[in-house]
Amino acid sequence: MTAPLTITPLPRSFYERDAVALARALLGRTLVHATAGGVVAGRIVETEAYRGPTDRAAHTFGGRRTPRNEVMWGPAGHAYVYFVYGMHFCLNAVAAGEGIPEAVLLRAAEPLEGVALARSRRGRDVADALLLSGPANLCRALGVDRSRNGADLTSMSTGSRTLGALVIADGEPVPPRRIRATPRIGVAYAGPDARRPWRFVVAGSAAVSGPPSLRR
Repeated sequence: MTAPLTITPLPRSFYERDAVALARALLGRTLVHATAGGVVAGRIVETEAYRGPTDRAAHTFGGRRTPRNEVMWGPAGHAYVYFVYGMHFCLNAVAAGEGIPEAVLLRAAEPLEGVALARSRRGRDVADALLLSGPANLCRALGVDRSRNGADLTSMSTGSRTLGALVIADGEPVPPRRIRATPRIGVAYAGPDARRPWRFVVAGSAAVSGPPSLRR
């Protein structure tokens, strides 16, 4: 039996950078969620940056501030969870700092712990590598929903294995040569901003989502 991961959440200072820099830095880090059913953890292999008021693809484009995106306007290092298409949740890490509403969408992770639990949430026929592949699947496998909006990803008081904890910790470093930058997925409405290379993936990871041409 594999021993449970030992997790120390990354400090808030780690998140206090612009979303593009944070999106790169999050690759290889360990995402952990502890629920009543158990712990699911994965190595982050795909992210997308959203640069706030100047980014047409961001929920805060033009300075938009609503109850839905309020967490983005707060301190870095918190979870921004939103509901989309009336059926899916998506998990983001808030970047930059208070009053600078940027965030990074967590799109995919390689399972590290809690595979059986993740599969029970996703379905028995899903391959291990694909359990946390795609932003909606990642949230489903982890058991993340809107109730986790605003969760402190840096929390040391609860600890990574305490019920309700949602944290990001250090992990296996990703060599720069294995990081690929591509346009973001599903943001054609953003016009020229849709072409910005703000999606980052670990090349060669079987967990990366999207069309085959964007997985390499």
